[in-house]
Amino acid sequence: MRRFCTLSYVLGLILVVFGLTYLLPIMTSLYFEDGMLVHFVQGMTINIVAGGALTLSTMMFRGEIKNRDGYLLVAVFWVLMASAATLPLMWGIPGLSFTDAFFETMSGFTTTGATVLSGLDDLAPSLNLWRHELIWIGGLGIIVLAVAILPLLGVGGMQLYKAEIAGPVKDSKLTPRIAETARLLWLVYAGITAACVVCLKFAGMNWFDAICHSFATLGLGGFSTHDASVGFYNSPEIEAVLIVFMLISAMNFGVHYQMIHQVSLKPYLHDPEAIPMLLLLTLSTLLCAGYLVHFDIYGDFQTSLRHVAFNLVSIATDCGFVSTDYGLWPAFVPWWMLYLSCISACTGSTGGGIKMFRTLLLWKQAGREIFGILHPRAINPIRIGDTVIANKIIFAVLAFIFLYFITVVVLTFALMFSGMDPISSLSAIIACINNAGPGLGQVGPATNYESLNDFQTWICSLAMLSGRLEIFTLIVLFTPAFWRK
Repeated sequence: MRRFCTLSYVLGLILVVFGLTYLLPIMTSLYFEDGMLVHFVQGMTINIVAGGALTLSTMMFRGEIKNRDGYLLVAVFWVLMASAATLPLMWGIPGLSFTDAFFETMSGFTTTGATVLSGLDDLAPSLNLWRHELIWIGGLGIIVLAVAILPLLGVGGMQLYKAEIAGPVKDSKLTPRIAETARLLWLVYAGITAACVVCLKFAGMNWFDAICHSFATLGLGGFSTHDASVGFYNSPEIEAVLIVFMLISAMNFGVHYQMIHQVSLKPYLHDPEAIPMLLLLTLSTLLCAGYLVHFDIYGDFQTSLRHVAFNLVSIATDCGFVSTDYGLWPAFVPWWMLYLSCISACTGSTGGGIKMFRTLLLWKQAGREIFGILHPRAINPIRIGDTVIANKIIFAVLAFIFLYFITVVVLTFALMFSGMDPISSLSAIIACINNAGPGLGQVGPATNYESLNDFQTWICSLAMLSGRLEIFTLIVLFTPAFWRK
């Protein structure tokens, strides 16, 4: 019982912190006078009062949480925060159900960028900003933001950090203290966001759109203020700026910090993921652009290169912006883009999927197995960069890949069972579990997820949450060993 009271105390503190995030849409509503002020004030009040009451009632149980308790807290937190964030949307958008509102907020928090809303061009500015702010918060993880504050209140943050930042290198830190690590990551994150805002403004966006799209770009969740997404602007300059910042967001933010701290590009050259990711996306862009020229989709290579570069980078980095209906392209290109969304993003980025680190590790492991067949007595350790990878990490990656594909298969069949066609089902699950946004067919770039029924919407919401928490965090909660003392 004390264990759950301790978790409730921490959850209450996070609810209070989350309540403060309503201040930005409140100021936006005041500036634009869009009539949404009362909804955001009520939402902020409910969060702060509920969180404060929960914290005060369990204050006597505060203390250090155990490692496994961090996983439970993170899972509960994501569901609870997505639920709490639905209030302004349901109050401000007539007829919006809780199911659709939850999908929208879960899509924001998990930086998926899939939407069930239409008429975004006429949506109240504060509601549009709220959607994008959820992406920005979820991008680096509101849990990481919280662990920068909770130690000041007597609650250690390492357990939360490990549960939130899942992956093979999650134990690495920029500084000895996790709170300082979180603060540095958020400082870098905020600084790059500000740079993106300025660049988009000079590229042709107004300040409001620049802020919203910067939030979505840094969080790699392709919400937009327009139904046509980035295609609304039809601007090569805006697309070029977004490509640069999407690539930056798909890299390890720890490496960005090192680059800023050292005032040198060497950290990128030494990073084992950055160069392979950039090479893969560059070669893929050239290949797909040439493929479209071969089929005479746009008539010339330059136009093909422009559209392929933006949309391929957007999907591959799990952002989800679109500038044209690539669902009309020859099938090879959109399916290759969805495949890239599985593997391209780097560890420590705001992207989802399997990640480049695991991809490189499996590639090297396959090579080692082949080498072992020819030289069974040879000792051939796997290295990523200059680091020798322990076998336990390799086994963990293999287990993750297995669970990843099993989850994709099960959830795809669940959508097919509900009546959705196979292409839409598979692409929707791949897009959601990779937190990439648009899929193909019924959920393609020319449409959204609005046509899904409630069952299908909840399945996709589960896929988004599973992908964001990298599957293990959720599955471990359903094992008997987790609940034993």
